[in-house]
Amino acid sequence: MTNLFPRGFRALIACTALATVPVAAQAEQFINILTGGTSGVYYPIGVGLSKIYADGIEGARTQVQSTKASVENLNLLQQGKGEFAIALGDSVKYAWEGNADVGFAAPLDKLRGIAAAYPNYIQIAASAESGITSIADFKGRAMSVGAAKSGTELNARAIMGALDMSYDDLSKVEYLPFAESVELMKNRQLDGTLQSAGLGVASLKDLATSVPTTIVSIPPEVADTLGAPYMAATIPAGTYEGQTADVPTLAVGNFFLTHEGVDEETVYQMTKLMFENLPELVAAHQAAKAITLDTALDGMPVPLHPGAERYYREVGLIK
Repeated sequence: MTNLFPRGFRALIACTALATVPVAAQAEQFINILTGGTSGVYYPIGVGLSKIYADGIEGARTQVQSTKASVENLNLLQQGKGEFAIALGDSVKYAWEGNADVGFAAPLDKLRGIAAAYPNYIQIAASAESGITSIADFKGRAMSVGAAKSGTELNARAIMGALDMSYDDLSKVEYLPFAESVELMKNRQLDGTLQSAGLGVASLKDLATSVPTTIVSIPPEVADTLGAPYMAATIPAGTYEGQTADVPTLAVGNFFLTHEGVDEETVYQMTKLMFENLPELVAAHQAAKAITLDTALDGMPVPLHPGAERYYREVGLIK
């Protein structure tokens, strides 16, 4: 067949055709947010952040993963199986050092910081009918101390040790997430539960509205014994139904983290959008009221990610 078009014209048509091929869409940015059990505080905070990031980062596809919280989250970050995680400060410190006794076989050197978050309050609830009013009263009784080697369980071990107690002093130890612990208490199979979470955690609200409950105090001097990152704190009266007085306890700071493999622009956007949308996080859970830009760098146990550092330089927090 005779070609009716001169060679130069055929080349022009070819170039025009290439020019009209649509440019490939920007590659999706997958952001997996590692949280905790669905009845804790990490999970609703993660859901709030997921929406903020999905709406604010072009091409972002977000997912909220329920986990056993701090220790699992940190190990998953090291493996590159998440882009954002929440974890307790003592767990982060142990992870960076590589403390095998608490679940870190080697130092997790890929962890990078985004921001200090809000404090976890160590909240110990006992059934009123048990008569338990102090930690010493748990001797010979049954208690859930959180999922094995979770941040909550590490807190339980540390606090009991500071009071010259151990799990051997209990009649039964259960290693259960918050909601399951509460269900056993409702069924009179446990005398108490220790939960490390933001104030007003859903599981303890559920417990206190279901059965008469005592919020057990922790002596402030325990914070002096344990040292940083533990600090004396108070669970204000009225936090849970039937709680008519302030209850002394301890608190441990939480941190928002990522890993070195997440690109700088993504972490910059995650940091910026979080602080620009704090009211949305507070709507997700009241614990987020304690997240502030002024305290974003307080006590950070690992190096900052360059993307987070870029944001803090932009707003003048780092000179």
